[in-house]
Amino acid sequence: MLPPVKKKIYVFSPSSAVRDKSVIRRGVQRLKALGHEVELDEAAFATRMRFAGDDEVRLAGIARATASGADVAITTRGGYGLTRLLPGIPYKQVAKAIDRGMVFVGLSDFTAFQNAVLAKTGAVTWAGPAVGEDFGVEGEPDDIMQACFEDLVSGQGEGTGWQLPRSEARAEPFEIQGLLWGGNLAMIASLVGTPWLPQARGGILFLEDIAEHPYRIERMLAQLLHAGVLARQKAILLGHFNNYKLYPHDRGYRFQTVVDWLRSQVKAPVFTGLPFGHVPTKVCLPVGEKVHLAVEGRDAFVLWGHRH
Repeated sequence: MLPPVKKKIYVFSPSSAVRDKSVIRRGVQRLKALGHEVELDEAAFATRMRFAGDDEVRLAGIARATASGADVAITTRGGYGLTRLLPGIPYKQVAKAIDRGMVFVGLSDFTAFQNAVLAKTGAVTWAGPAVGEDFGVEGEPDDIMQACFEDLVSGQGEGTGWQLPRSEARAEPFEIQGLLWGGNLAMIASLVGTPWLPQARGGILFLEDIAEHPYRIERMLAQLLHAGVLARQKAILLGHFNNYKLYPHDRGYRFQTVVDWLRSQVKAPVFTGLPFGHVPTKVCLPVGEKVHLAVEGRDAFVLWGHRH
């Protein structure tokens, strides 16, 4: 067995304030236990209302992460706040850091940063874990999440796969190539009509969300549909949409209703079950990378090969 690859990891807070410092410290210790050198940004625990410091403090944290020379820059958590910062992000410096090998990792609110970087520079970032909700959990972190993260930081990751529901099984093999992009649905919808939404023509769009009732999910998808975004995609991959509550007056309206409606509105195939979202078991996905999507029977794969 090969020894673990030691990397420098920089932890920063570009969105909501950390609610429990012990969770982040536990996550940092777990990353160190994996053999990595971990640096916590000086403002990682800053607080200004619901934010991790005011806008200037959080922009300065992004700048420090970018200039840190770390192999990986990973967020403490998501929440809200990055859309406020998009005009001030140092995109050229971020792209240069990525060119030098830095990997930016996060999810949820970090979707805004990732897609803005893609739209402005074409650089690839990674949808993946956050220090708090993934490495800082009580008990042991999810094995698959941790293995995918280690594959990413060591440069060994080549793709991911999952099993589709029986209803989505393909009688004939299906294969396409396209630009993988997306992330949190609410954040993608919020970028419509702004300079920070990637054009991604012929793309493969992946989406997830948390605590959004299915009608809100449909409303955001409708926004992407009517804005012409969905018509430009070769495929749509749906991850986990969880932690919402249905009501008696929904009268059978549920998430599957939304999926069925979406399929009636787009020509591109819609596949569900992508192992990504606000769940313990999540893979790492390259936002802005050209990937190969293959489906055979119930087996689905997104492949990108070695990056470095």
